[in-house]
Amino acid sequence: MKNITKFKHKKVLVLGLAKSGVSAASLLHKLEAFVTVNDQKPLSENPEAQSLLQEGIKVICGSHPIELLDEGFEYVVKNPGIPYHNPLIKRAIEKGIPVLTEVELAYLVSEAEMIGITGTNGKTTTTTLLYEILQEGRQQPLIAGNIGTVASEVAQTAKKDEKMVVELSSFQLMGIDEFSPHIAIITNLYDAHLDYHGDINEYWKAKANITMNQTEEDYLIINHDQEHLRDVVEFTKASIIPFSTTEEVESGAYIKDGSIYFKQDCIGELASVVLPGEHNLENILCAVAASKLYGVSNDSIMKVLGTFTGVKHRTQFVKEMNERKFYNDSKATNILATKSALNAFNGPTILLAGGLDRGNDFDDLIPHLKNVKLLITFGETADKLNETGQKAGIQTIIRVDNVEKAVPVAYEHSEEGDVILLSPACASWDQYRTFEERGDIFIKAVHSL
Repeated sequence: MKNITKFKHKKVLVLGLAKSGVSAASLLHKLEAFVTVNDQKPLSENPEAQSLLQEGIKVICGSHPIELLDEGFEYVVKNPGIPYHNPLIKRAIEKGIPVLTEVELAYLVSEAEMIGITGTNGKTTTTTLLYEILQEGRQQPLIAGNIGTVASEVAQTAKKDEKMVVELSSFQLMGIDEFSPHIAIITNLYDAHLDYHGDINEYWKAKANITMNQTEEDYLIINHDQEHLRDVVEFTKASIIPFSTTEEVESGAYIKDGSIYFKQDCIGELASVVLPGEHNLENILCAVAASKLYGVSNDSIMKVLGTFTGVKHRTQFVKEMNERKFYNDSKATNILATKSALNAFNGPTILLAGGLDRGNDFDDLIPHLKNVKLLITFGETADKLNETGQKAGIQTIIRVDNVEKAVPVAYEHSEEGDVILLSPACASWDQYRTFEERGDIFIKAVHSL
C-alpha cells in the first residue's frame, strides 16, 4: 500500500457505512486522518459503527445532522448510494468541500495497476470474465468494486505486479478526483438511474468520468456501435480501442466470419463460446480487448470462453428439469436488461417479471415478447406488465404474490423445450432487500420443485 500523506491530520467525514463506508473509515484512520463517521442507523443497531468505535474512530449515528459540517471538515467520503441532493452533501458542495467515494481512496493507495469497468449493462459479466481470462493468462489479477469486495479494501494489499479489475457504478464515478485506470472500459450507455442523477446527461457524464484523468499512455475500450458514446468521451486523452458486434473495427475487437478478432488477429471461433445471448458478445469483446492489451494468449482466452457460463443472477443457468430449462436473471433491474435476456432465447419462453414501480411503462418490451407464451407478474409493477403483455398478444398472463409462488405456477404451465426465465425488468426493493436475495429465492424455489 502506498503511504500517501494527502489525508494525514486532515478532518474527514465518512458519510454512510455499509461495506464501502467501513473500509473507507478504517483506511483513512490508518492514513492518520481525523475521521468522523456519520450513519443513519442508530448505534445500538449498527455493528459496523460499533466496530469502528472500538478502533478509536469518532462515530455519530441515528441521523445526518447538517451542523456536522460546522466542524471544519476538509473532505467528505460518502457512500455511493447517498444521492447528491442529500442536504448534508449539498451543503458540503456549497462550502467547497471535496466529496469523494471510496474508489478514489483505493486508487490513491493501490500499488497495482487498475482496470476500471463501467456501463449500463454487462459490467459484472465483463469484470468476472476478464478476471478469469487474466488469471488463466497468469497476469495476477485481483477483483473488486461493485462485484463484491470493496476496492479500497483490496487496494491495501495489492502489489505492483498485480492488476486490479474493478467494477464501477456511475454513483462511484461521480466522487473521484485523481482516479485514473490504466485501462477503462465502457460497455454501453442507456437511460438508467435517472431517479438518482436527475437527467441522462448527468448520468452519461458520470460514466465518462472513468476516462477524465487518463493519459496518452492509457487505453479506453468503448462500444463503437453506440454513436452517442463516442460523443460522450470525445475529450479523452487515452488511446481508444473500439469494439463492435456489427462492424469490422480493425483497431479493436469485433466479430468476422463466425470468429472473434482483435485487430487482425483471429482469437477463436464463436461456436466455442458457451456464454449464451447476443448481448454477451459485447462483454466478451470488452474482455478480449483488455486481455490482449496485456498480451494474454489466444489459447488462454478461448479456454476461458469455452467454460465460462455466466455470473450468478445474470442470465444464470439454474437447472434443467424434465426438459425445461430455468434461468435466473434477477440482475435485470431495468427494461434494457430484460430485452437482452429475452433475445438470448429463440424458443418458447415463460417470463417471470415485476418489482419496484419507478413510474415507467414497459411498452418497450413488446417487440421482444414474441417468444413469450406465458407471462407471470408480481410486485408493484404487476398491473403495468399485465397491460404490456396484453398489448403484445400474450395469451396467458398470471399474477402471483411473489417470485417464490411464480416458480411452481410457471412449471405447472410449462412443456418440454420451454425456457422459464426470471428477468424482472424492475428493481427488487418493493419485496426484497437486493436483487441477489430475489434471485436466491428463485433458485431455491426451482430446486424445491
